[in-house]
Amino acid sequence: MNTDTKPVTKLRRSRTDRMVAGVCGGLAKTFGIDAAIVRIALVAATLLGFGTGAVLYLICWIVMPRD
Repeated sequence: MNTDTKPVTKLRRSRTDRMVAGVCGGLAKTFGIDAAIVRIALVAATLLGFGTGAVLYLICWIVMPRD
């Protein structure tokens, strides 16, 4: 039995690392990466995927609770 477990981090929008709604900051904090990488990925998905990144951002904005 392993007693050395990591706490589960819940997906939440960031109040401190935000440009619009804090979605990218929250995703970055959850996955342990820089928020700029998430922002660049969403912009690329928006431009190359015919708006897919924008749709995902809006869905996350609605579904993710605020931190």
